[in-house]
Amino acid sequence: MALVLDARLLLRKVQDLRCLTPRRNRVKDKWAATRPKYPPTALALKYFDSTYSTQLGQLWPSVRAALLSEKKYGALLNNFSSDALLEDFEAQGCRDFITDTDAQPVVEQEPEKGLKDGSEVTGRQWSPLQLSSKIKCVVFPRGDITRFKPARPDMFNLLGYYLMDAACVLPCLALDIHEGHNVLDLCAAPGGKALTLFQTQRSGFLCLNDASHSRTLRLRKVIQSYVPKQLLNDQNLRIMSFDGTKWGEIERNTFDRVLVDVPCTTDRHSLMEDDNNIFSRSRTRERQQLPQLQLKLLLAGIEAACPGGEVLYSTCTLSHIQNVAVVEQAIHLAQENHGIHLQVVDLRPLAQMFRKTFHFAPDLHLGEMVIPHLAANFGPIYMCKLRRLT
Repeated sequence: MALVLDARLLLRKVQDLRCLTPRRNRVKDKWAATRPKYPPTALALKYFDSTYSTQLGQLWPSVRAALLSEKKYGALLNNFSSDALLEDFEAQGCRDFITDTDAQPVVEQEPEKGLKDGSEVTGRQWSPLQLSSKIKCVVFPRGDITRFKPARPDMFNLLGYYLMDAACVLPCLALDIHEGHNVLDLCAAPGGKALTLFQTQRSGFLCLNDASHSRTLRLRKVIQSYVPKQLLNDQNLRIMSFDGTKWGEIERNTFDRVLVDVPCTTDRHSLMEDDNNIFSRSRTRERQQLPQLQLKLLLAGIEAACPGGEVLYSTCTLSHIQNVAVVEQAIHLAQENHGIHLQVVDLRPLAQMFRKTFHFAPDLHLGEMVIPHLAANFGPIYMCKLRRLT
């Protein structure tokens, strides 16, 4: 008994038990490599708190809470699949938000508005949207955070639906593709919006491009998983990996519709994932140069559109610098450097149609923006539509 007590006393006096561990089994924590003092997600939150609290004011606390919560998905139904899934989703309580909308209002044309940099836009025009009856995207009711099950292949090995942020469908609807249009998606990867464009079954020719070769491979794989092989021919589709900022040098005045979904700070990803985070210290310069890259891409998209064609600029960030400021500069430089006059197309009718599903930011003088909300945790998605007059 005395020996046991002596042993316990001895162990209490030993402050560092590593001396009892063989040297070959000792492990030293590598704090610098495994636990950064300020991870990218923490840096992103600190930056957003300082920036968006000023930009959004009283809206920021609720938007912040939504961004830090699990985001909500929609299921884009694949028209090329043999499985009829809409009734199954409706039995689960889902609804197709594209058909379940408020009536489209008539919005009067606004007078010309000056921009902050002194340039002017030739009016704002509202034109009725011709929503494709082929696009169907189902969502669970407001406040319902039920997760969709992964899609399964049908008898032809095509997946029945694609899970994505339902707000990402809006830029494709706003683009308003008509029968026979030639369409360019300048930054197409990973493929959600490109697949949505395919679902319209209206475009005469669809060109999908991304500057990253690895992302282009992923894009091609997504398209092949949803679209029949007989439609993936040179007459209908072209997939490229090219520097989008230089697109105006190879194809000018060509496309009826151009989607410019630019790289951005991807606010939700930046707050939730440390991997591949734009707020990593090693990517500071890349993040600071994003507005310049976005401006170059938008100008290239404007050059690629034909006179009378339309360009849709979109991001998945709340940042005013990456959204409205980029559009303002592009409008000014397109006229100043290329002699291209642009008209802003009013997207308020689109926002009013889908206000049952999404929350839109108030008082934007250019474009519309879906802001996250705990009851409808989609977005953020910013979009602005421009029409080439010359």
